[in-house]
Amino acid sequence: MTANLFVVEDDEGHLAALCDLMGAAGHEVQGFASAQAALAALDTGGAVPDLMLTDLRMPGMDGLQLLQAVKARPGDLPVVLLTGHGDVSHAVQAIRAGADDFLEKPYDAGHLVAVVQRALAARATRAEVDRLQQVLAERAEITLLGQSRAIKGFRSRIAALAPLDLDVLITGETGTGKELAARALHAGSNRSDRPFVAVNCAALPETMVETIMFGHAAGAFPGAIEAKPGKLEAAQGGTLLLDEVEAMPPAVQAKLLRVLQERAVERLGENGLRPLDLRVIATSKTDLRQAGEAFRPDLYFRLAGAEIATPTLREAAEDIPLIFAHYAQLAARRYGRPTPDLPWGLAQQLKKRLWPGNVRELKAAAEAHALGLFETKADDVAAIPEGTLAERLAAYEAREIAAVLDRHRGNTLKAAETLGLPRRTLNDKMRRYGLTQ
Repeated sequence: MTANLFVVEDDEGHLAALCDLMGAAGHEVQGFASAQAALAALDTGGAVPDLMLTDLRMPGMDGLQLLQAVKARPGDLPVVLLTGHGDVSHAVQAIRAGADDFLEKPYDAGHLVAVVQRALAARATRAEVDRLQQVLAERAEITLLGQSRAIKGFRSRIAALAPLDLDVLITGETGTGKELAARALHAGSNRSDRPFVAVNCAALPETMVETIMFGHAAGAFPGAIEAKPGKLEAAQGGTLLLDEVEAMPPAVQAKLLRVLQERAVERLGENGLRPLDLRVIATSKTDLRQAGEAFRPDLYFRLAGAEIATPTLREAAEDIPLIFAHYAQLAARRYGRPTPDLPWGLAQQLKKRLWPGNVRELKAAAEAHALGLFETKADDVAAIPEGTLAERLAAYEAREIAAVLDRHRGNTLKAAETLGLPRRTLNDKMRRYGLTQ
């Protein structure tokens, strides 16, 4: 992640070394010999930094005062402090004042680069959540959440297909957002200002399915007092979503195939065709090519002008905390509750769960969390495994470290103090046990 950094250090040699290190890590760097100079640069209206890295002890305005001045300004500028030996109390004060992290000198260069990257990633996550909330608050627009490679690739595929007036088949496991993807395709098309009509094929009453889909003329059957258009005509000019299309009865499949071939519909009780101008998007939980006689192959090929698959949460595990926080925030707003915290330990646990119901299950859990009703299951917590004494001790140590990190919301300074470990030792153990944020 490349970023624009402000580095503040009164020691000229150390300032040059820090700037070189951050530059070698791929960042654009501006160095300042004093806190006042850095603040003046913020006021000039030039390039806005993505992160500030500052020494704590400096003449005039020190790093803590600089932190407080930065946090008093609008915006979300992460601050990482560098402290000398014996400044732990000041570091604790800095964390409470809003510092994203701190490192004690002498520090490992690679660890400093990793801390900066982590702070930048946390800022990007906050910015993404804020952006999504703004979009949802201002416009009824479709947003596909996540920053993982799987989600980014899926969004790119949606963006490429949306403007093409092409029928699309969306496949994927339950709860992966197939209807959301269909709405995103519609929102990005030149039909976005026309109707979006969704039909749940699995919920259509068997005796009425043809009438609902194709419409009927007056007198077509007892009780049909007046003519009525079906779902296909209701989507005229826009998009028709055939949700769970695999559940469509075979007899209706044959009529639908003809409609798609001719782009015209014949109502029950009529002899003439009514032209249709619409895009059809179908979704399925199963592979229609493997459905055998339950689904017509020719209808599959007609529907699948293009085919895309929705990613599962297993493929986008890194997005789970972001999605969970997003839906918890929406639920809190809906029920008039304060926005709930997402403890570090809970975020780690969420990423490790299987989520067979994918986003639908995760959303339900997030809404329960917003109401204070979400409880982790006993089988979500890993038990100490069988094995050698060393393996059992390592598993116990990993569990204890995770519990303390959870208690302190991922703050490694406080966790190290509680555990009676040097912070560097704690960081090494976190890396060894896969407990990094």
